[in-house]
Amino acid sequence: QVQLVESGGGLVQAGDSLTLSCAASGRTVNLKAMAWFRQAPGKEREFVAAIGLSGTNTLYASSVKGRVTISRDNAKNTVSLRMDSLQPEDTAVYYCAGRPLMLISTSSRNYDNWGQGTQVTVSS
Repeated sequence: QVQLVESGGGLVQAGDSLTLSCAASGRTVNLKAMAWFRQAPGKEREFVAAIGLSGTNTLYASSVKGRVTISRDNAKNTVSLRMDSLQPEDTAVYYCAGRPLMLISTSSRNYDNWGQGTQVTVSS
């Protein structure tokens, strides 16, 4: 089994930056492509960013591109999401997800392992 634990969320003001972290444990060999998703109240879970195993292949949602950077440290089994210029519309629960395949995906249905999420609230 794989366990994913997110941290780093909180209450920030518009324009602030925040870095979320995801720590993986267990059968981390099953974690190849990793991603962050978010879900705002009353909305569906949406893709934010994804990263391949080597860390060189990344993909971002158009809504966050240029403001968000995903990275990973395979030696520490962590994946991070740095978010800059946060806006109230970024308010959501942010989830870390992983899959055993190399190919990154923007669909939540393609990820097998999920964390419990961390709340990010951006005040105006």
